[in-house]
Amino acid sequence: MERAREHEGERNEAGERSAEAGTALELLIHGVGGTTPEEMLGDPRTVRITGDDTAAVYRRASDADAERLPDDHRGRPVPEAYVWCNLTSGNAARALWLLLLPFMVANLVHWMRPTTTGRQRTVRLYGVIVRLIGLTLTVLLVAAACEVALDLGAWQCAGTRACAGRHSWLGFLSPVVSDRGWWSQPGRRLALASLVPTALTGLLWYLSHRTWSAYESQQPMSRRPEPDEPSHRTALGRPGFWYGRRLVARLRAAHTAAGFLTVAAALGGSAAHYDRRHGSVELEALGWLLGTTLLGGAAVVAWVVCSRGRTENRLDKELDRTLVRWLPTGALALLVVAMVYAGWSRPGWRSAGRLPGDTTFGALTLAQGLLVIALGVVAHVLYRAHPDTRTAMRGLAGPAVAMLACALGGVMSGGVAQRVADWLDGTGHTMTGPPVLLTWQASAIPPLLLVLLVLVGWLSWRTWLLRRAETALVELDHPGEPTDTARTLRIASTRAMATLTDRTPLVVGITSAVTLLLGAVALAGAIVSKDTPYGATRGAQPFVQGVAETAQALGSWLIGFGFLLLVTLGRRAYKDAAARRTIGILWDVGTFWPRAAHPFAPPCYAERAVPDLTWRMATWTRATGGRLVLSGHSQGSVLAAAAAWQLEPSVRRRVAVLTYGSPLERYGRWFPAYFGPAALSSLHREVDCWRNLYRLTDPIGGSIRLPGECGPQVDRAPLKDPLAYGRTKEHPLPAPILGHGDYQADPAFAEERARLLARLRSGLPGPRPANASSRPRREPGGASSGSGPEPGDAFSESVMEPGGASSGSGREPGGASSGVGGEAGDGSSGSGVGSGGASSGSGREPGGASSGVGGEAGDGSSGSGAEPGGASPGSGAEPRGASSEPGAEPGDAAQGSSGRSSG
Repeated sequence: MERAREHEGERNEAGERSAEAGTALELLIHGVGGTTPEEMLGDPRTVRITGDDTAAVYRRASDADAERLPDDHRGRPVPEAYVWCNLTSGNAARALWLLLLPFMVANLVHWMRPTTTGRQRTVRLYGVIVRLIGLTLTVLLVAAACEVALDLGAWQCAGTRACAGRHSWLGFLSPVVSDRGWWSQPGRRLALASLVPTALTGLLWYLSHRTWSAYESQQPMSRRPEPDEPSHRTALGRPGFWYGRRLVARLRAAHTAAGFLTVAAALGGSAAHYDRRHGSVELEALGWLLGTTLLGGAAVVAWVVCSRGRTENRLDKELDRTLVRWLPTGALALLVVAMVYAGWSRPGWRSAGRLPGDTTFGALTLAQGLLVIALGVVAHVLYRAHPDTRTAMRGLAGPAVAMLACALGGVMSGGVAQRVADWLDGTGHTMTGPPVLLTWQASAIPPLLLVLLVLVGWLSWRTWLLRRAETALVELDHPGEPTDTARTLRIASTRAMATLTDRTPLVVGITSAVTLLLGAVALAGAIVSKDTPYGATRGAQPFVQGVAETAQALGSWLIGFGFLLLVTLGRRAYKDAAARRTIGILWDVGTFWPRAAHPFAPPCYAERAVPDLTWRMATWTRATGGRLVLSGHSQGSVLAAAAAWQLEPSVRRRVAVLTYGSPLERYGRWFPAYFGPAALSSLHREVDCWRNLYRLTDPIGGSIRLPGECGPQVDRAPLKDPLAYGRTKEHPLPAPILGHGDYQADPAFAEERARLLARLRSGLPGPRPANASSRPRREPGGASSGSGPEPGDAFSESVMEPGGASSGSGREPGGASSGVGGEAGDGSSGSGVGSGGASSGSGREPGGASSGVGGEAGDGSSGSGAEPGGASPGSGAEPRGASSEPGAEPGDAAQGSSGRSSG
């Protein structure tokens, strides 16, 4: 009770300051793909209030002086637009991030672990395995560069007279063309070619360091957890969550050193292989010493990767400067020694066949497969400790995505090697070509595509069945209107297609499992046969040989086509801002999370955006005492939630959240430890209020689906889409199907925003006494019996439309929607004008009773002053109806008969 009085005192003080300022703020955050401040604010004249060219806050020019002239803006909110799209798609050089796609996917795996309580060692083991998978991807990329430059270029092509003759720029490396010039010895050719993978490693270090300085160096607001701040709600609220500067610096040093050591091993290993057979005793001893030193360096790199994870409970400003500086420097020094060792004169050394050490790709493939299997075991243990049916793939989403990251790395590496080999050799067949494992892996692509084709066919059939079911529901949603078969089918098809998003776990799971199986077959085939698939099937049945030949040829073409497509897309994005913005959509989703597993992944834009939003909200509430609505669309709603968690609890209670087209519930399936039901429920409890808008035609956004004991529903009933079925007075032309966009065009948006702002106003009536008179009863059919607010609405504000009818699709039992998604009899006393008085504020009493936030009947939140466990006394409301959505939690609102389940 003392904390409740403290909260009430804070709210009254904030109300006095808000009354003095008389200005409310609506902070708009756009979603994926980006937009302009003019579009967000609906005004061609905008000014930048704060920020830079990368991310900034904008206002209409007419609102620029809202703080100095509050009387001119009283009674309406001042909209501000936070524009962050340049963080992912602004610079043309960011088109090169396409080459970092496997690293980005691997980094996502770290954040996909199942939620659990306790088991800290198992959680740490999960993180260690993911970081090791990321390390193998770096080694794989550098090994592919070594394969192209050292093996295909310097060893095979330069050592073959026909190939070197076709490429005159390699003539000085050829013993025949250059008449045994100084560079023609194999070791010196390899030393010169090693500059290519060395430069690639240096480029990755530079890009990571540059983005590290721009993103990870943005310090969040310093704050100390308050005594009543729960430590278990979600890690996103920890002070150091969005400040991973130390870990990224350590990982960058380790991965850079691993790249240099990989080049040194490819270079020195080839020379040592010759010296053990034909070299002098001194060179052989030097080769063994170099190999031992490289193994020691690899052990140090592995220790650095495994020894330390993220520090989130505080702002960790240490940098391990000695380690960060000397680890890559020492690896580079070893590489220089390897260059000198390989370049030493060996007159009898000749290049033939493939470069020794081509088993590297097999060892990497085996290591990645074992790590993915181990990660699956750890993820299963974590999921079994705290099972949640909403979690994607029963906790195995992380291992499945890790398998896809490894496959992407293999495809990109094999594609580069195959295309370069074809370019150098042409049709001459004078070169041995890349390692046979890469050919086997390319041959696995056609069977994988065949499985995916079958899966696409099955999904198409399921979508067709769902469209038939939706057709009948669309007609029920518009009774009495002339039937338009074509329009009905378009609406039904859009709803059915929107559900495909919920099938993503199935697609990812099947693709990952088939990829793991085909990868194992390819590895076994390459080890056993030591030949290509076509060569391994010589003498077999004609059908088997034909299948192997077709798979090998088609796989080689597909892997090359994929590589060329990636390069073409990157080149187009580099020159075309529109194409760059399209690619930016992928980064908007993939680079939300900090770099915790791979330092060469594209940088995390949220490490800049979340502190920006937190600073803006904190400074506004300090200046005005509150009255702030955080309005986020699509990915902007994810940023809004993350920023709200970073606020101090006293500030968080003065902020209302409005989300629309929000993927937060879907984030909770894939990232349950951070956006699961418990985390989102804590956000709902800790902010002043949270409302969510969604459509059944939206493939990205959806309902939040919080458990019923959280109190008033966050979700409004699904909005109508289109706003009108046929031609009406308000819509004389056919209304478009909006899907994921233009939520602000729906009247429900303004209605919900007005309610949130009204809830934050000062001078609201006090809590209703326990013996208050009952509120009006809801009439049969769901309409309110009078012009006041409906009984059971989460917000019984005077701004409510007469009758409280919702603009949603109204699939509530009885026909009409309840206006804001509240059912009759849900026990919510509202926060505005209601019969018998309304509650002021959202301070919850101990024991779970909700004072003015509207708990459900029988859940213990009986309005203000109600007894625990009882319904609101004298409310006169009907008992709450059951949800019409299969699988809904007890007490959940009706989501519509075709609302998408998160199963």
